[in-house]
Amino acid sequence: MDRDSVDFQGYFPAFITPFAADGSVDTQAIRDLVDHYVDQGMHGIMVNGTCGEWFAQTDDERRLVAETALSQAAGRLTVFVGCTAYTAVAAAELANHAFGHGASAVAVTPPPYAKPFPDEIVQFYEDLSALVDGPIVVYNWPHGTSVDIGTELASRLADVENVVALKDSTPDAEQFYATVRAVIGRIRVFGPFMTERGFDVLRETGGDGTIGGGSLFGRPDPEFWEAHWRGETEGPLEHARRSDRLFPKLWLPGGWAGHWGAYQSQLKVLMGMLGQPTGEVRRPRLPVTDPEALDAMRAVLVDEGLLQTADAAA
Repeated sequence: MDRDSVDFQGYFPAFITPFAADGSVDTQAIRDLVDHYVDQGMHGIMVNGTCGEWFAQTDDERRLVAETALSQAAGRLTVFVGCTAYTAVAAAELANHAFGHGASAVAVTPPPYAKPFPDEIVQFYEDLSALVDGPIVVYNWPHGTSVDIGTELASRLADVENVVALKDSTPDAEQFYATVRAVIGRIRVFGPFMTERGFDVLRETGGDGTIGGGSLFGRPDPEFWEAHWRGETEGPLEHARRSDRLFPKLWLPGGWAGHWGAYQSQLKVLMGMLGQPTGEVRRPRLPVTDPEALDAMRAVLVDEGLLQTADAAA
């Protein structure tokens, strides 16, 4: 398999996992959120990734989340299912379940906690590839794995059978751009193209999509890509500039946490303020409840035109 084996492209919200007040997985909220993303014209979703709090779920719950999202998407969205685990065997068990329920691809980081060396990372994906029969998205998430897949290593992974794409969440933007140039002819690349600098690189070298934390903008996120595919410049560039303004107001550099709480905790609050289906976080994450923090987040949404003042005061 390679990039031409799949048609993955566009904007994919990283899908939160809604938990009910009693701590259970809220399957109805999952269905509602899938429908919301379909209505907003998203090109795909990624479930059970970092935003999905996979680390706070049992394997049975991860399967439940995947099954629920896949059945609700029902071919209306491309669905990546996160299957990160400590071993290739454990990741493959989750991956084969996901493929059995219609997943378009599985997204897997290098094993967390272990801090594997480059040769070990290559072997991990080779082992995983041998155990599954479907497309694999390499997920570079240095904040969660303590290893950063640099350009040379990404190039080696691009040659692994079944690896068709890279979701690159490195905090090193210049490294990302170098990686794009190195692998774009072999695998699809998802990353921070929806910035002013990223859009320049997208036009120069190519790129396939962005998998971002939810979608606070809604329809303008997939429209960025559709306008780019039409050969337009001004619309995507304006949205990129808007993203450049919003991001530092809400998130710490590198996109690993918010100014007022953990990434998942803050994202769920913001989604709720915008009327999107959401839910509670699950420990170890704690909810953001401080009134001053909530007021500050509302103010950012109002300032960027995402929320009306009257709604913000509600």
